[in-house]
Amino acid sequence: MRRLLPAPVVSCVLFALWMVLDLPPSAAQVALAIVVAIAVPIVVAPLRPHRPRVRRPGVVLKLVRDVLHDALVSNGHVARALLARRDELPSGAFVRVPIELDDPAALAALAIITTIVPGTVWCELANDRRAVLLHVFDPGDVATFVAHYKERYERPLKEIFG
Repeated sequence: MRRLLPAPVVSCVLFALWMVLDLPPSAAQVALAIVVAIAVPIVVAPLRPHRPRVRRPGVVLKLVRDVLHDALVSNGHVARALLARRDELPSGAFVRVPIELDDPAALAALAIITTIVPGTVWCELANDRRAVLLHVFDPGDVATFVAHYKERYERPLKEIFG
C-alpha cells in the first residue's frame, strides 16, 4: 500500500483541491483527480530524502496560529507604511539571523514561514546552515527583530522537529 500511496495525506489534499477548483465535478474530473492524487506523490517521492518526524503536534497548531496572526498584522503594517503619504518610506534592511535548526524539513518550514509573513524575504542560508539572511521591510531595532524571529518561529520548529 505504501508504494501506491507514499504520502496519503498529500494525495488526499491534492484530490480535495482538484475537486474544489473544478466545481461542479464531473466523472472525468474525479477520475483525473484520482490519477493526479496517486501519481504526483509517487513521482516526487525521490525528491524527499527523508520523512520528517513531527514530535509535538500541539506546537504545530500554536505555530500555525501565530504565523496567521503575524501575517495579518504584518499585512496591516506594510499597507499602512506604503499608503501613508510621507516623503520617506520605511528603510528596508538585510538582517542576518543566527539559527540552530539543522533538520532540512525545519529549515524549509522556516523559509516558508518567512515568506508568508509580509515584509520579510528569505534571501540566503549560510553554507554552514548556521545563519539566514533576511530582507526586512522595516526591522526597527535589529536585535529585537532577531530575538522575536527566533522566539516566534525557530523555537517552535525546534520543538516540532526535535
